Amino acid sequence: MNMLDTVIKPMHREGQKFVAIFAAVTVGLFLLHTYLGLIGVVLTIWCYYFFRDPDRVTPTREGLVVSPADGIVSLLEPAVPPAELELGEAPLTRISIFMNVFNCHVNRAPIGGSIARIAYRPGKFLNASLDKASEDNERNGIVIRMEDGRHLGVVQIAGLVARRILCEVRDGQLLRTGERFGLIRFGSRLDVYLPDGVAPLVTVGQTMVAGETVLADLAGQEPARQGEVR
Repeated sequence: MNMLDTVIKPMHREGQKFVAIFAAVTVGLFLLHTYLGLIGVVLTIWCYYFFRDPDRVTPTREGLVVSPADGIVSLLEPAVPPAELELGEAPLTRISIFMNVFNCHVNRAPIGGSIARIAYRPGKFLNASLDKASEDNERNGIVIRMEDGRHLGVVQIAGLVARRILCEVRDGQLLRTGERFGLIRFGSRLDVYLPDGVAPLVTVGQTMVAGETVLADLAGQEPARQGEVR
């Protein structure tokens, strides 16, 4: 990989129209004033950066659950999954990953399997880092059925400025761990509901890399990890 490849990344097709709009507005700003045009250039570069879609190196050992999103673990606690996922009424370990407007927003499958359910629910656009965003905000949930019959839920949650959840999979589709399945525009969050009895291997405040960071090991016996800021 050369230096240029580390800076210039592929862009998700969803971003092409937005970059074109930003670029067109920038041309108009230059006609008004050079400084305004330079601001437009910066915003256009940011728009491209937001929709970047780099390749990731996903661990391939069976049973590893990886992060579905770039961002920070904002919440880690037992929680009852959204009713529309039909994962039962018992609390499951929920790992919430908050994405700010500078994170890559392409979402990836946390585990391989078939799509057992897709459930969209309209809602509000509260700050995605808040706990109540899981219940009140617009969201799209996916349930993945693994080979051993267990299910894992992952929920795309719109944020304060997000206004579109893109889900690119269908019922019954087979996914590999780390495979792209969707995108959320402009700041948002993903919740992962681990199967019962599976311990998380991350802690609140850790930085996640979609498709690479291991959240849990379905076959492991390690207890939930603890961490501290150093």
